[in-house]
Amino acid sequence: MLFITWTDIVNSFAWFIAIYMILVIGFYSTILLISIVHLRREYQLDREQSYEEYMDETFTRPVSIIVPAYNEEMGIVQSVRSLLSINYPRYEIVVVNDGSTDGTLEKMIEHYDMQEIKKVVRKQVDAMPIKTIYQSKILPGLFLIDKKNGGKADALNVGLNFSHYPYICSLDGDSVLERDAFLKVMKPIIDSNEEVVASGGSIRIANGCEIQNGNILSIGLSDHPIVIMQVIEYLRAFLMGRIGLSKHNLLLIVSGAFGVFSKYWLVEAGGYKTNTVGEDMELVVRIHRLLKEKGVNKRIVYVPDPVCWTEVPEEMKYLRRQRNRWHRGLFESLWEHRKLTFNPKYGSIGFISFPYFWLIEFLGPVVELCGYLFVLFSFFLGGIYIEFAILIFLLSCMYGSLFSMAAVLLEEWSMRKYPKISHLLKLFLYSLTETLWYRPLTVLWRCEGIVQMIFGKRSWGEMKRKGVSQ
Repeated sequence: MLFITWTDIVNSFAWFIAIYMILVIGFYSTILLISIVHLRREYQLDREQSYEEYMDETFTRPVSIIVPAYNEEMGIVQSVRSLLSINYPRYEIVVVNDGSTDGTLEKMIEHYDMQEIKKVVRKQVDAMPIKTIYQSKILPGLFLIDKKNGGKADALNVGLNFSHYPYICSLDGDSVLERDAFLKVMKPIIDSNEEVVASGGSIRIANGCEIQNGNILSIGLSDHPIVIMQVIEYLRAFLMGRIGLSKHNLLLIVSGAFGVFSKYWLVEAGGYKTNTVGEDMELVVRIHRLLKEKGVNKRIVYVPDPVCWTEVPEEMKYLRRQRNRWHRGLFESLWEHRKLTFNPKYGSIGFISFPYFWLIEFLGPVVELCGYLFVLFSFFLGGIYIEFAILIFLLSCMYGSLFSMAAVLLEEWSMRKYPKISHLLKLFLYSLTETLWYRPLTVLWRCEGIVQMIFGKRSWGEMKRKGVSQ
């Protein structure tokens, strides 16, 4: 008769966590290698010269920039001002006031001298009715739409219905773009002869930067440790994760803070879904699914160079809300399109992307939390469990801190957005501490998101903004 002892169960549990983490480290190491090779090729080019020809309107595609705004009075004027100064030949700006309860609407009307206009809007995707449409007297390409509160996705759908141009950019109301960002994010779309149907840029953290009138005067780092850790986290997510996935058309996320989509395919997919907290990922997955089902060879890409600067939470409670909301949104997108998982009909999206997001992005925090608990209890169990605890801790350091350090080095090697050596040294030193405090916190918050999902929580939760531009 086979007897399974408590020791066998604990050993099996420890080996499961260790093997899981080794597999994850192997996957991320592969992605890191792909990112290094891509960045090396990309940044050997004369980047300034390669964008000059795109300033000719003959070569570019006009873009409608949709800015959903809910209670953004602290930064909306400056964000629009930054858009008005971008280096791109033809575009329009559509600010959608989503039932703000502060002075967002009044600030826009007063600052940009906006007047009410009458316009018939064709309803291409479902959206709530428009109350009033305004147009700037001094800037004819600037529009303001006032509507009842329906959420960010509904605001984007309203802007989509109103838009005049064949490409749509979604941009958060607290974001500031670098001047050449649109030239760079549109380049793969134009070069591919519209084979690329969506393109996303990098998001960087504006807290600590000097921004005036919507323009970046100097790049800096916040003094808040929690903001510095988010800087490192964003570097790793964008410079490592998205480059590697994008290279083989495996990207399932184009950040809602800065992404460009073909209006045709956006409408064909039905626009943004309003009953999910992760509308940006869900839309990208739905477009991938639509393209595969129609047998159309199109791509969705990430471009590391175009940068959008945005404000991030500086307080634990707001960061916690953001992270558990993101995890709920991840599950909603994966569950809604679960039939793609290991489905040969959807090619590499079904066999690589979906398993990756299920097993590593969604379930990863659960396994990591179990690993932290095992390390904690091993000190009480003693014996061989201490050795397992040391192994799991070292793997956790590789999983977290070492990859974060690699992302900081990639930043210095390629983008070089942070001009001071002290900034990079600070980021490097903070990345060493990630496994000790920041990563366990985010793991706990993401697991909390799973619990909230089980109990049916669907709200976004209040987010506090102070504004990043003066």
